[in-house]
Amino acid sequence: MPQNDQSSAFDLATAVRRAEGPALLADLDPTWDVGNGILNGGYLLSVAGRAAVLESPHDHPVAMSASYLRAGSGGPATLEVTPGPAGRTLAHSLVTLADDGGPLITVQATTATLTDAASEYSVPMPVVPGPDECLDMAANAHLAAVPITLPGITQHVHSRLDPATAMWALGQPSEEPVLRAWVRLADGRPADPMSLLLFADVLPPTSFATGKMGWAPTVQLQVLVRGLPAPGWCLVEARASEIAGGWTDEDYRIWDSTGRLVAQSRQLARTAR
Repeated sequence: MPQNDQSSAFDLATAVRRAEGPALLADLDPTWDVGNGILNGGYLLSVAGRAAVLESPHDHPVAMSASYLRAGSGGPATLEVTPGPAGRTLAHSLVTLADDGGPLITVQATTATLTDAASEYSVPMPVVPGPDECLDMAANAHLAAVPITLPGITQHVHSRLDPATAMWALGQPSEEPVLRAWVRLADGRPADPMSLLLFADVLPPTSFATGKMGWAPTVQLQVLVRGLPAPGWCLVEARASEIAGGWTDEDYRIWDSTGRLVAQSRQLARTAR
């Protein structure tokens, strides 16, 4: 099984390296797209997270606040990390990820060193059937009520949709904009704080649950990584509380295979086009 040693597709696709001068370099992989060559926002945030950790005395991203300036596609990219205050428990920085067209995202990053200590309190994981009892969209796209072209990211992240929130795919939308799914990296690489940044934006837009399909570009995304995830599938729940005026919010909670809450996120996005 691949380990976190730069051998997995995720590690290779998010790798950041030093070059002459202050900027760091990356090669954005176009196959981590959400359709039409547009890179997934969580993927871009993971690349920025690599840069923040590389220039930090600490090992993990724990709070990331990203503003998305425009859509990104594959190709060479640069990352500028402006250090902020740093101490024994955490460090701050500003990360700007840009391609040859200019900045793609800016990220206020906080890094620290997480542990696997038990939670004093954690929001309980919802009761959901196991991954083998949930809907594999990649394998069942032909059953969709409308033709579905699977985005490239589905090659890299396996997802199993909770049947209770997946009926939109079979032409039976819900009134509630909620999605739940088990997720893991396709090559078996164990989840870690960096991949949790990816998982915090990995599900389809919550408007899909209500039958409204289309690209819903992220404008701002905040991710909190709360702990080191145990090996195995992670359960992701995405929930919108307001869809109005062309805008929507989404709150994510992510639990590891033991039921521990290991990450949360909140984003503002345009409604599905």
